[in-house]
This record gives sequence, C-alpha cells and structure tokens, in this order.
Amino acid sequence: MSAIAHSHAVARDFSRSPMNIYWEMTQACALACRHCRAEAISMAHPSELNHQQSLDFLRQIPGFGQPYPQLILTGGDPLARTDLYDLIDEARSLGIGTSITPAATPALTREVLVRLKEHGVEGLGLSLDGSTAEHHDSIRGVPGTFDRTMQALKGAQELEIPVQVNTLASAETAADMPGIYEVLKPFHIARWSLFFLIAVGRGKVLQPLTPEEGETLMKWIDATGRQADFIIATTEAPSFRRVVLERMRSEGMTGEQIRQSGTTRSYGIRDGHGIMFISNTGDICPAGFLPLPVGSVLTDNIVDIYRDAPLFRQLHDPTHFEDRCGVCDYRTLCGGSRARAFAATGNPLASDPFCQYEPKIPAIIRESRPYGDTSPTPSQRSAVSGN
Repeated sequence: MSAIAHSHAVARDFSRSPMNIYWEMTQACALACRHCRAEAISMAHPSELNHQQSLDFLRQIPGFGQPYPQLILTGGDPLARTDLYDLIDEARSLGIGTSITPAATPALTREVLVRLKEHGVEGLGLSLDGSTAEHHDSIRGVPGTFDRTMQALKGAQELEIPVQVNTLASAETAADMPGIYEVLKPFHIARWSLFFLIAVGRGKVLQPLTPEEGETLMKWIDATGRQADFIIATTEAPSFRRVVLERMRSEGMTGEQIRQSGTTRSYGIRDGHGIMFISNTGDICPAGFLPLPVGSVLTDNIVDIYRDAPLFRQLHDPTHFEDRCGVCDYRTLCGGSRARAFAATGNPLASDPFCQYEPKIPAIIRESRPYGDTSPTPSQRSAVSGN
C-alpha cells in the first residue's frame, strides 16, 4: 500500500491526533496560480521559520503518539527552501512519514525526484487543472507548467513514487474533468483529489461552482471512481460523503456492507479535525483554507493546541455546528466545509452554503450557544450530573 493510501486507512481518534499536518514551508514560488491560497510571491517572508525553528517544530510532532500524522510539505514551493533535504531527513529520523507538493517549475527536475526518493519522501503531490496545456497553464499563470507536470508524473511513475494529483474544481475547470481523467488514466497514480474552490487568496478571482453544479460533479466523481484504477476523492467538499452514502443506500446496501466496503474509513475528517496547518511563519491553523491562527509553533505546543484550544475543540465536536450542519443526520460523517462556512460568513461553525441537503431527522437538536462558547449545554450538564 502506498504511503498516501496508508495515511487514509489507519484508524485514528481525530480529536486527539490529525491524519495530516500541512506545513507551508515558504510562500516563495515562481508560479502565479490564479487560485493560490497562499498568494505566493517570489521571495520568502522575512519572518519565515528558520532552520532551527523548523527543527523545533518537527520535534513536536511525535508528541501526538503513534500512529504519527503524515507531514505534507507545501508552499509556495517547498523546493525553494535551501534546507529542504535536511528537514526531510529530520522528519524521517523522527519516524514521521513525509510527502511533498512541489510547484511545476524548472526546479522540478528528474534529479530532484531522485533525490526526494533517496531522502525517504513517501508521496508526491502534483497539480493538474486542465487536460491541455492551454487550459492548465491559464490557471497556473505561467506557460510550460502543463508540460513540466506531465514530465514529473512520468518521472515519479518510473521511480515508483506514489503520486496524488490535485485538481481545482471551479466553474472554469468543471467541464474539463472527463478530459483530465482521460489524461490521468495511463498513469498509476494513488489518488486524484478534486479541490472545490473556496474564494480565499487569489481564488477570489475565480468562480466557484453553484451547489447544483457541485452536486452534479460529485455524482460524476462517484460514478467515475467506481471504475477508476485509482482513488478519486474531494477536498473541501465533505458533502461528497453524503452523495456516496445516499447512492449506496439506494442500491440496498446495509450499514454493515457499507462499513465493510471501506468507503467510510476516512469519513469525519474535516478542517481542524484530522487536519492541521502550520503557516510559513509558524501560525497554527485548523486548515490552510481556514486561516484562523490559534497559536504559534514558536510559543505553543502543537499537540496541546490541537487537543485543547477552544476553536479546535469546537471543530472536533459537530454538536457545535450551527443551522443545517448542526442538526444534520450526516454531521458526524460530513460536518460541512468549515473553511467555506468561514469564507462565506466569518463563522467557522456556520452551515456550509455549498450543500443542498435538507436534514430529514436531526441526529440531535442542537442547543444554541454563541460562537466561541465551549461550556456544556444544559442537557450535557444534566447528563453528567445524572439529573
């Protein structure tokens, strides 16, 4: 099993330990992607974590206990870090599985792929936003990125490095998804993840899908994924889980059959619950698309923040979610995109505006409490006291 697939298969208590820690190593990048969350620029931030600060951060990760979270090195372009390989070596020496998402720049050569493998990188993330150079390069902002991505895909396959391909799902790209799928079919990738656009950073200049368009695309993903030789999944579209479960139930599958299928293995993962993000300056956030700093690796322990910071505790517990997400019968398996709720309302606990589903029978009618309040509700206090 590839490291990418394995990280999604190991059972975890996501209120105690994330599955993935995304580390934005730098904001420096030579590309100008139209949907860049980081609004990457050519130079590193003056307060970017230095080498020693980066080592200190990495040494906190084993505090989560086994199985350790997977470390995903992102940016900007992590290849822009001059100490990249030293930091990878440190992570590997600590027993931390490490993957990387480099930008498709001239720096991403076959020699770099060979070196990444030699240093123990377990997975490679590549972005493909179009089935042709014209489509892809128009999103990425620099001519030649499509060809370099194809070269990296071929090189990774030859070197047997597991690859996850990430694709933007927006009004500009949705119609091209079947074409992108055809491009990917010959490659033995581990996973194809479709990121449903959230209007943050440079992504504000692109057009998100409507809820109706999103539902249509998710049904296509479900149907296509059942015949693909690789996993097809979504990012920032947890309602895809509901779409899949509804289809399974309509086919007469029992709850036990659904569990045995493995489909629900990673369900429940969402921003701040199974996911943690560290910015290039050390800010600790629930996710890259939920940029609410709740601490810093320079002054705080990431384990304590993930388990006990009020915002993380609220994100771990879907009874804190509001409106439709708070009473939804799928709230434990889905929970809605907390990042999209925040982008739309300024409240990460609000209902996900992308989801069309109207809850039929609420799992629990949520007692109202204001955003930021983590105190027990009356019924919770009653349950504890036995009254």
